[in-house]
Amino acid sequence: MTNADGSQPRPRRRAPAGAAVLREDVTEAIRAAVFEELAAVGYARMSIEGIARRAGVGKTAVYRRWRSKLHLVLDIVSAIAVQGLPAPDTGSLEGDLRLLYEVTARALRHPVASQIIPDLQAEAARNPEIAELMQKALREGQEGVALKIVAAAERRGEIRTGVDDELALDLISGPLYWRSVVIRSPKLPKGYLAALARATTGALMAL
Repeated sequence: MTNADGSQPRPRRRAPAGAAVLREDVTEAIRAAVFEELAAVGYARMSIEGIARRAGVGKTAVYRRWRSKLHLVLDIVSAIAVQGLPAPDTGSLEGDLRLLYEVTARALRHPVASQIIPDLQAEAARNPEIAELMQKALREGQEGVALKIVAAAERRGEIRTGVDDELALDLISGPLYWRSVVIRSPKLPKGYLAALARATTGALMAL
């Protein structure tokens, strides 16, 4: 068969092999398996083989998405850091902080999170690469939400414009993580989150 001008038609190019879109259900199964494996054996004994077995997939499916167990776990940690965290818009700085603390406290009290976070912290103390990447993942997640709260408070005139973002982030995120993750208080005192939101509001207004 020839074209109208007498030339031969060009053969159609096939899509390259391996160009298939990664299936989201497989990705989610792998992520769920990471939680189970971390809780069961800890980071040091966790393996790609074990994750793949729990997820019901081959090792190749894991390696197509993450190049090592470290990058896989850090991706999960980063997702946890922002998952479910709202960009609060209650109309006041104290209200926004209260909502943020309520959601964060629930996430940190989750049984799986309470097992995984201390284990990763222990690994971070031994491995500078894990420490650096874990800090970056957690910080970026918290920073995005906290700085939106600060920016909204500035627009409403509740705090002065141009506050130190680093200091504001420390004030917002530090106390709850200290109590829940560092000293691992089993239960927050009654009224603690409301008092923390009120105190943090006062501190930010004083910057």
